[in-house]
Amino acid sequence: MNERSAVLMAAGMGTRMRPLTEKTAKPLVEVKGRRMIETVIDGLHAADVHRIFVVTGYKHEQFDFLEDKYEGLKVLVNTKYETVNNISSVHRISSASKEELSGYSMGDDDLFICEADLYIPDPSVFKSTPDFSVYFGKMVKGFSDDWVFETGDDGYISRVGKKGTDLYNMCGISFFKAADASILKDVINKTCEEPGYEDLFWDDAVNMNLKKLRLKVHPIKEGDITEIDSIEELAEVDPAYKSML
Repeated sequence: MNERSAVLMAAGMGTRMRPLTEKTAKPLVEVKGRRMIETVIDGLHAADVHRIFVVTGYKHEQFDFLEDKYEGLKVLVNTKYETVNNISSVHRISSASKEELSGYSMGDDDLFICEADLYIPDPSVFKSTPDFSVYFGKMVKGFSDDWVFETGDDGYISRVGKKGTDLYNMCGISFFKAADASILKDVINKTCEEPGYEDLFWDDAVNMNLKKLRLKVHPIKEGDITEIDSIEELAEVDPAYKSML
C-alpha cells in the first residue's frame, strides 16, 4: 500500500451555524464532546494517515493548536476564502512549493481530501477505503438537491453535480490514488487560471475532467459520516444544542 496524506478543508465561515460560528470556527464546534475536525483526524490516524494539511481561512488562528497536538499536521491559510469558492482551498495545496509543504507535493502519494466540518463517530470508516480512487457516498432514495454521483455501466462516476434521484450523495470525503492525485493537481492549477473559476467548487473541476480522473463511489451507511450545516442539524446529532433552537 502506498503512503497516504490528507487535505482538510477548514476555511469556510459557517454562516448557517451562527451564532456559534460568530465566536468559533465551524470545524472546531464540539459534537458530543469532540471537535468535528478532530473526529476526522482520528479517522485518518486510524487509517495510518499522519501527514495532514489543514487549510484554514475564517478565524484561522484558532486552528494553530492542532500543529502542537498532532505530529505531522500542518496548518496553512487560504487568504482567498472570502472571495473564491472552496476550489481555492485545494488550490492552496496544489500550487504550493515543496519547501512550504515540508517536501511534499500533491501526487507524491495517495491523498484524502476531506471537509473538516464532519462528525465521524467511528474512525474505522476510513479503514474501509478501497485501493482505487473514490468518493465516499451515501445512497439517498428519492430526489435529492444535494451533490450526487451518476455512474455508468462500468461503475465509474460519469457526473458529479447537484440534484438527482435514487443516487449516492456526496459525504465530504474523497480518496485519490497517487496517479490521480497528480492529475488532480494539474486540473486544479489549470482551472484556477481560467476566468470565472472563483465561483467553482473543487468538485466542479473533477466533474469537468472525469475522462482523466477515473473514480468510483465507495458506499457508506447512514450515520457513518454526518455533515452538519445548521444549528438544527447539530441539535439532531447532539441534543445538548436543542436549547438553541
